[in-house]
Amino acid sequence: MPESHIPHPWIAERSKSGPHLTKQEHLGINGRLALLITGAVGTMWCAYVFAVIALISLPSAIRGGTATLISWIAQTFLQLVLLSIIMVGQKVAARASDKQAEQTYKDAEALLKIQDEVHRLIKINNDLTREIHQSVVKKK
Repeated sequence: MPESHIPHPWIAERSKSGPHLTKQEHLGINGRLALLITGAVGTMWCAYVFAVIALISLPSAIRGGTATLISWIAQTFLQLVLLSIIMVGQKVAARASDKQAEQTYKDAEALLKIQDEVHRLIKINNDLTREIHQSVVKKK
């Protein structure tokens, strides 16, 4: 007689916690502070503010000549503005990654339920096959 199906204990533990998401990563005071600063600096509004601040010094960079202008572009404009834009992109990517993790988790959960149903059907099939076999053997 086949053993009854016992799901792996990890399945029950995972169903309690759900998928691990980016927002669960910030722990402690340092993590919360970093998240707060990242949230403020990692916005397009901050990028616009940084662009305005950088553009204030553009006229003097132009008057300083090519080397000063290149230095202004590399050290002032790109660093200030791109920092915020890159952070916005990372936040968008993290949200997409979290959505993908949640979808993958739900897909895996559905597959586990399907697997349990298949196991139940196989057990029924085995029981019926055993009954048919016993019935055929008795008739002979």
